[in-house]
Amino acid sequence: MLAITGATGHLGQATIQALLAKVAPTEIVAVVRDPEKATALRQQGVQVRPGDYNDPASLQAAFQGVETVLFISTSEVEYEIRMRQHQHVIDAAKQAGVRHVVYTSLLNPSRESQFGASPSHLATEEYLRASGLTHTIFRNTFYLDILPMFIGENALPSGKIYFAAGDGKVSYALREEIAQALANVLTSSGHDNQIYDIAPAPPYSLHDVATALTEVSGQPVAYVPISSEDMAAGMRQHQVPEPVVDLTSGIARAISANEFNSASPAFEQLLGRKPTDLKTYLATVYGK
Repeated sequence: MLAITGATGHLGQATIQALLAKVAPTEIVAVVRDPEKATALRQQGVQVRPGDYNDPASLQAAFQGVETVLFISTSEVEYEIRMRQHQHVIDAAKQAGVRHVVYTSLLNPSRESQFGASPSHLATEEYLRASGLTHTIFRNTFYLDILPMFIGENALPSGKIYFAAGDGKVSYALREEIAQALANVLTSSGHDNQIYDIAPAPPYSLHDVATALTEVSGQPVAYVPISSEDMAAGMRQHQVPEPVVDLTSGIARAISANEFNSASPAFEQLLGRKPTDLKTYLATVYGK
């Protein structure tokens, strides 16, 4: 039996849909904080069990009879809260007799990263290894489908993309395809104690993004690098909440430092086909 934490989130739901093509719905346990939000999953025959990252007992109950847990990292931002929640999941899995944990980490996790979530991912990997549980770590890059956030709503009307990523590059991957790769790993063998860099080639700069956007939209678009301070000030002028300003600024600094400029064949191998490239994705969103 397979359990997916954070099952009503975007990645959790996408992974469950990919799993439904491979296993019976009764073999899937959706672990959710609010079962009322999982009605659609229940209607598909998926088992829905309550499990809150802040409540270890609920997690241990949710993992009963489960062999493999897909542990999707928390959306909490603050380091101490993230680590406490992550430790709860790992401890509960061990106490419930789970054999294998698949953890969604981050590409090139580091304590020195400019991206605020990176240190907690590294610490979680270390805690998971120390637990003695068999594990697989998906070190995910940034989602290709968050690019519209970087591009901004005014890129096509103005012909400009303003962002503070310098000339840094990112190996983007589509979230739905990461979910498909996860489903493939969850339903196959040979992944024990493996770390996979989910970072398809080639990496792209925002200059590359602007060029591709020009091609698919038929409108000239250029990337204009700005400072992190100017980007943060502009977001505040538009009443963007401060946690979002901090998160976005950290992402921009990390990209500028080329923390996500990486390439690995692992994603294509796990997916079983070529992943969606930049231009193909942009055409689905901005194409004529």
